[in-house]
Amino acid sequence: MYEGKIIKFYREKSQLTQEQLGRGICSDTHISKIERGSTEYSPEIITFLSKRLQIDISLEAIRLKNIRTRLHHWHDVIIEQLFEEMAVSYEELEQEPLIQLSDYQPLYNLLKARYYLMHNQADKAYKVIKLYQKDVQQLPPYESNLFKHVMGMYYLAKQEYLKAIDTLTAIVHEDYNNPEYYYHLASAYHAIQSPVMAYFYAEKSLTFFKGINSFLRIIDAEMLMLIQVKDEKSRDFKENIRRFEKLIQSCDICQAPARKARVLHNLAYEYLRRENFELASKYYQQSMQLKEKKTGAYLLSLEGYIRSCIHGNLLPHNELVQITKDGLALAKKLKEIFYMHLLNLLLLLTQQKEHEYHTYLNDVALPKFRESGNTYLIQSSEKELFTYYLKTNQSDKALEIASDVMMYKMK
Repeated sequence: MYEGKIIKFYREKSQLTQEQLGRGICSDTHISKIERGSTEYSPEIITFLSKRLQIDISLEAIRLKNIRTRLHHWHDVIIEQLFEEMAVSYEELEQEPLIQLSDYQPLYNLLKARYYLMHNQADKAYKVIKLYQKDVQQLPPYESNLFKHVMGMYYLAKQEYLKAIDTLTAIVHEDYNNPEYYYHLASAYHAIQSPVMAYFYAEKSLTFFKGINSFLRIIDAEMLMLIQVKDEKSRDFKENIRRFEKLIQSCDICQAPARKARVLHNLAYEYLRRENFELASKYYQQSMQLKEKKTGAYLLSLEGYIRSCIHGNLLPHNELVQITKDGLALAKKLKEIFYMHLLNLLLLLTQQKEHEYHTYLNDVALPKFRESGNTYLIQSSEKELFTYYLKTNQSDKALEIASDVMMYKMK
């Protein structure tokens, strides 16, 4: 079985016909049957064919048999987010020609899409995803569920949270021994302000990460669980801050600056929602310093930093406008549509263009927020518009917003 596939692969690579390869050894008809695995053949014939192709058939067969093991190792280090190891595996597998003829090409391609998503290359990932989008039902059970997992992660990257939830909840757990998807499901629920479901799935992912002793992913799950806790008392808030500080220490111990950046970002948000704008801006800035500038993650913290500075009146007007313009230019360059809307709004806010701000919020930004399912932005935008329309005696528009809210909630 393996020998025939290997012979065919290297024959075509050498640009030989079946007749040319078999000349003096066997007929082209026999070569055809060997390649299809539809006949028995002597070891001597395989030896002669291998010599003509200048390959060691035994070593090639071992390499082909080991591809699945290598792919699952790659998947393991991707799950644990061990970037150096996953990069090494990626380079090795990219140089492995036998993947093209193995039964594991779908697994390889879907893992490659995951790899691209982890490197903020959503467009490259989608090109791979499209290869299987129409025929996902034809994939083996594991690969079919891996496709749903990758698709859910793609929707997360594009801020399409409701689609992410629909896709990830369609995974058949019994056919897919990778509970890591619970973490991505928790992330999607967190994005739509559903703390109970977010905490539930984050806790399930935490159990999995502890089971595989992945300290970095344990930090991820614990942070996601922590930010679901809506403390009401000062004592509770102090305890939450202590837990944030503990997570920051864990990131330092594990030498994980990317995770530390995420923890600092979420700590900044906790201060922002309590209107402690000075500390919020401080931690947003620290988060930005640890992030690669040309990424959506950087823009997320930049948006929080600008918002903190606006509400806290922390920067001179001209400086604030310039920072916002620079952020908007970066979002456009990266084609980050979601952040383009957020930064456009902040720019209008810093320029004190109240009418233009609310027009853009109502006509452009809010429909996009509803499309993505970002509950926090939807609710805050609707509340802001309703208040503005009442304040400016536009009662018809205020009623229209109220009507839209009811219609949206009924969907």
